[in-house]
Amino acid sequence: MHIAMIGAGYVGLVTGACFSEFGHDVTCIDRDEARIKKLNAGDMPIYEPGLEELVAGNVKAGRLNFATGLGNAVKGADAVFIAVGTPASEDNGDADLGNVFAVAGEIAAALDGYTVVVTKSTVPVGTGREVERIIRGLNADADFDVVSNPEFLREGSAIGDFLRPDRVVIGTGSERAREAMRHLYRPLYLIETPILFTTRPTAEMIKYAANAFLATKITFINEIADLCEVTDADVQDVAKGIGLDGRIGPKFLHAGPGYGGSCFPKDTLALARTAAEAGHPLRIVEAVCTVNDERKGRMADRIVAACGGSVDGKVIAVLGLTFKPNTDDMREAPSLGIIAGLQAGGAKIRAFDPEGMDEAKALLDGVAWCEDVYDTVTGAEALTLVTEWNEFRALDLERVKSLMKTPVMVDLRNIYNPDEMAAAGFRYTCVGRAPAASD
Repeated sequence: MHIAMIGAGYVGLVTGACFSEFGHDVTCIDRDEARIKKLNAGDMPIYEPGLEELVAGNVKAGRLNFATGLGNAVKGADAVFIAVGTPASEDNGDADLGNVFAVAGEIAAALDGYTVVVTKSTVPVGTGREVERIIRGLNADADFDVVSNPEFLREGSAIGDFLRPDRVVIGTGSERAREAMRHLYRPLYLIETPILFTTRPTAEMIKYAANAFLATKITFINEIADLCEVTDADVQDVAKGIGLDGRIGPKFLHAGPGYGGSCFPKDTLALARTAAEAGHPLRIVEAVCTVNDERKGRMADRIVAACGGSVDGKVIAVLGLTFKPNTDDMREAPSLGIIAGLQAGGAKIRAFDPEGMDEAKALLDGVAWCEDVYDTVTGAEALTLVTEWNEFRALDLERVKSLMKTPVMVDLRNIYNPDEMAAAGFRYTCVGRAPAASD
């Protein structure tokens, strides 16, 4: 099949590359000429493990190409995917659908023959209906169906998530569109991936409900971690104890500085807004949004406390800047608020991240950017671990201690063991755990 993927950002690029891996002919379209120029030169505009090789292989095979104009690609397409950004509005937190609706108008002018128009962008319930209305209003004779096909890609694991997903959700009332989507996803039928056909509004709701539930799990264990700290309990063992319950499961029960990224913050907020506007507020989701924002704001205070109540004039080393490992995404990353809070207290920041440095430099001022872990900790009066990159999991603690001015570590991801850190001579602070073994 011929696919036009409108939007060559994270979702569009990964989805387009993976569909081409299935054997479909894919054109990824983006109006950002610099981005398309990079892609045509073989340079990845984002970091995602395995993506560069996947793109290169399918470009070489002639199944994947890139363009700035959508006209020709849409005219020859069996399916047109809308994969443009839907950022949270600065005014009220609603999903900004301006890009989606603008693209719908452009698609309307280019349709030629039966086409499935697929919303892959994360959009509120009812967006598909509006996309259909826009296209029909501009091209009354067009032969098309609008389908909702939400993405469930985890940054850092996106290719595996697409090629071996837990499920595929397809929202449409048209049997003709169902058959087209079955053909698109045929390789997944062969490996017996669950493919759920629903109505369009249901598919749109599934995406938001999934992200809100995962964000709630994270926020729940973070609040339990705070309670553990004042009751001498260990959140690591609590998470294991409840995660072994098959009804709960162990995933997303890792206490830390709060969730960030491109999805959870904006999607929980957008869902809460949708519910409020519909007259059915979601109190749990509203609380999750509030608690997570407050938590990220308090993380700098933990570091200040570990430094004796003041960081004025002190050098603080920060390891990890991105919101999670295996990505260069800095959107809503906890590190942003942490560094800003420390700087407001007079701290001097030295920082390192394996992939997020370029993105971070555009968002943070007054930071000394370092070459590696050991460069970062040199002369520091405290070290904080913010993102759990693998290379931070087995530090040479003796070397780290020798390079630091004072051996203070604030581990916001619970990477290390409190007893082992005490034995290594560190004043060690973590999340939801006692500083040393106790009963």
